[in-house]
This record gives sequence, structure tokens and C-alpha cells, in this order.
Amino acid sequence: MLAYINERSPFYKARFKELNTDISKFLSTDDLVHLPTTTKDDLATFNEDFLCVPKEEIIDYITTSGTIGDPVTLMMTEQDLERLAYNEAISFVVAGGSKSDVYQLMTTMDKRFMAGMAYFLGVRKLGAGIVRVGSGMPEMQWDSISRMKPNAIIAVPSFLLRLIQYAEEQGIDYRNSSISKAICIGEPLRNIDFSLNTLGIKIKEKWDIELYSTYASTEMATAFTECSAGCGGHHHPELIIVELLDENNNPVPENMPGEVTITTLGVEGMPLLRYKTGDVCHVHREPCSCGRTTLRLGPVIGRKNQMIKYKGTTLFPNSIYEVLNTQTELESYLVEVSTNEIGTDDITIKLSLKSESSIDFEKKLKDHFRASLRVAPSIEIMEKEALRKIQFPESVRKPITFLDRRV
Repeated sequence: MLAYINERSPFYKARFKELNTDISKFLSTDDLVHLPTTTKDDLATFNEDFLCVPKEEIIDYITTSGTIGDPVTLMMTEQDLERLAYNEAISFVVAGGSKSDVYQLMTTMDKRFMAGMAYFLGVRKLGAGIVRVGSGMPEMQWDSISRMKPNAIIAVPSFLLRLIQYAEEQGIDYRNSSISKAICIGEPLRNIDFSLNTLGIKIKEKWDIELYSTYASTEMATAFTECSAGCGGHHHPELIIVELLDENNNPVPENMPGEVTITTLGVEGMPLLRYKTGDVCHVHREPCSCGRTTLRLGPVIGRKNQMIKYKGTTLFPNSIYEVLNTQTELESYLVEVSTNEIGTDDITIKLSLKSESSIDFEKKLKDHFRASLRVAPSIEIMEKEALRKIQFPESVRKPITFLDRRV
């Protein structure tokens, strides 16, 4: 991999020259700590300098979701798509998948979105069946389930609650449908100790299907998927090298959380060396009860640059979401962080309520925050449509739940 990027990548060739890096001295993964890291800013600023093949070899253009910055373009060759298919196929196997499964895909394949395409390619590679419905549209989802009888769904976890709500409103006997499991993307289902979080509990209480968490990003083009033990996403060592780094780019001590930093293996178009994802996780190295011995990544604790210092307490958005997800009167929410007049962080929760919500909801919610997090952010109750406009600006694929306005 080092030889490849040193020969073909304008970005890494220049970086190695600038740092007088002799790649012939790096012979094992233990030597990674002496190599430079790559940041999201590098990838955004010098985007095409990461390309290692002529443009005519690129057959697919993908952009990141832009969760913590402007979207970044990734370019893939035929071999990169084949690698992506292999990654998802073996990830489905980790989650108990086989050729006899039929998966209903509830994520989009358009808008340059990698995940939907990756799942489609992976199901094909596995030899299983796929029903491509796309995102949203509960009515069409249930119609397809009724007609095609898939046994598995691929969806964002919070959408499962919408499916359940729609089924209950329409009198659909969803508990006795053909669905027995869900591959969940984009949102955490578990706490750090692997117990189900509020979202996971809400789904299981209503619909007792198997839930499998996944963790991935466009840049790494590799997934970490749970097995039936539900104890972290399994690593595919032939596809990616994983490090957990501290603030100084050094490996964190055992059992400590760190920033997930990856080196891609086998990528032709835009391979990445020690790429800092911004996600903070724990790593688990003991063998899993399923028999696999590769390392496992625990649930994402938060994104490094989304850490909030609020009234002396350090918070990540996920801990705020946990409290909000327990509130049955909530329709939708967005967490906004800004800098106040004295230069410290402020938090405002913008939310919309269901019509039957009680008048003292704001006080009750603040009490919940104090009990769980020791601090209570400001609350701003909005009309549903006004909040939706903020959550779904033009060209955004996923609803915005965190807005960072700090300066």
C-alpha cells in the first residue's frame, strides 16, 4: 500500500517528500505510528491529489454525507466496487446472512450515496435476493413486504419506529410479518456496555426482531458489522487497518477510547493512509463468543469535533439524543451548539411536539436532562414544518440532528 501511494498519489508523494519519509523502512503495522496522519481537511482541500489512477479508470463518483463539514468526493474504479461488494457480502455473513435471505433495501442508491449501492452490491455478491424500495415511504415499504415477503430489512433505526407507527395506524399485523431481522445503519443502537440504548429498546419493545448494528464511512469503504452476540462491529483485517489515536496522534492505552484512524487496503482509486475519521470509539480485542477473533469496534461515543463543554460538563451529541429519544411527546428535534458572549459553549434544543403534548413539557424535559447529564440546555419549541426546513436543507440526504454554530 505504501509503495502504491508513494508511486501514484500526488498527495502522499508530496507529503512523504516534505517529511523525508523513506517508506522502505516501514515493514509492519507497528511502524504506522511513525507515518503521518491524514485529515478530513486534507481530503477536502487536496481532493483530486489523492487520486491514484487516470480519470478514465473511474466508473463511480461518490460524496460523503457532509455530517461534519462539506461533502467530499470519492472516486472508485471497477476493482474498488468489487472490493466494496466483497466487504458487504462478508459483513452480511457476520450478521447471520446467507443466500436464502431476501433483503428489503430502505436506503437510497441515488444522490451519490455509497451505502445504498454498497448494500445492493453486497447482497448480489452474497447471492441473496433484494427488494430495492429506497428511503422513506412507509406505505410502499409495507406493500413490498406484503408482496415479496423479505425476511430482512436494511434501514436507519429511527425509520423502523416510523414503520411501526404506520403499521399500527393502518392496522397492519407487523409482528407477524415476514421480517425477522434488520441491518441498521447511521444511528447507534447500543450503549458503550453493549446494552440496547433508548432507540434500540423502543424498537424491540414494539417489534421483537433481530437488530444488527453497523459502523462504516464513505472514506473507509469498509463496514464493521455486529454478529448475533451484539458485542461490537467485527473487523475485516484484509480490507482495513484500524488504530485508536489520542490528541497527539499516539495510540491510546488499552481499554481507553480514541479516534478511529484507518488505513485502507486494496483500494485503487483513492487509498487513505492513517485517515482520522473523527469518530471516538472503544476497541475490543478479546475473542467474540461467535468464534471470531478479529478486533471489534464498540458503538461510536461521539465525533471528536462535536464534543461540547457545557457548564463544566463534557458532552457528546449522542448523550443528548439518548435523553430526547425517551420522550414520547417529541415529534422531532435538532441540537444546536453556539458560542455565547463569554466564549463558552451554549446548547439549544429545537424541537417539535405531537399535538397531545402537555403544556409543562419543557420543564419536564429539563428535569430529565438534569437527572441524566447534570445540566439542562435551553429548549425552543417550534412548528413541525419550520423545524423540518432546518433539518432538510436542499441536497441533504439525512436529517440534520446536530448543528454546530460555534465560532
